Amino acid sequence: MTVQVSAKGHLRLRRALWIGLILLCVIAAGAATRRITALAFPPRSSPPQIASLDEAFAKKPALTLAHVVPALLLVVLVPFQFSRSFRSRHIQIHRWMGRTIMALGLLIGVSALALIRHPVGGATEVAAILCFDGIFLLALTKALLYIRRGQVELHREWVIRAMSVALGVATVRPVMAIFFATSRLTGLALRDFFGIAFWIGFTATYIVAEAWIRYTKDAV
Repeated sequence: MTVQVSAKGHLRLRRALWIGLILLCVIAAGAATRRITALAFPPRSSPPQIASLDEAFAKKPALTLAHVVPALLLVVLVPFQFSRSFRSRHIQIHRWMGRTIMALGLLIGVSALALIRHPVGGATEVAAILCFDGIFLLALTKALLYIRRGQVELHREWVIRAMSVALGVATVRPVMAIFFATSRLTGLALRDFFGIAFWIGFTATYIVAEAWIRYTKDAV
């Protein structure tokens, strides 16, 4: 069901969503850059839980780079891909960027599955990755099928779902930061809250994406 609001309210909501999108892309880009840098130049001193996380990824550098580098490229492209003004002015670039995002998404999705071996957060993390990576790959596939059929509105909906999962990892970061900050009070170690943070971050971002799809059901 499409929700009707005033034009001013619609504009405010669009601005808030754009701010949220840009913020998530910045967080994701920062996290990816930090991970790449940590692999190339291992930090000499870090808080114990950060150090253990760095060590976990350092044990599988090739797989980590295969996941993180495409993710970095994807979050740089996403804001342009969702910009109506950019799309209307540069439709051919928009289409080629869409194909690039699809290819990057495939690399991200497949490499995520490979990374679940020896997970930091145990079974909870594995369950979250399998669930949301499955949604991500399904959404990418459906988005591709719909655009090939010329069904632009359905293509848009499934792209939003796919990108909400891709950017969910950025939402995980502040959730994890809260767990890190409160670990002395809760007594939770990284292995205890890592998977929980995944579930909270990915679920929250996906719910917002679904709400946005329903709100803008008739807007393409």
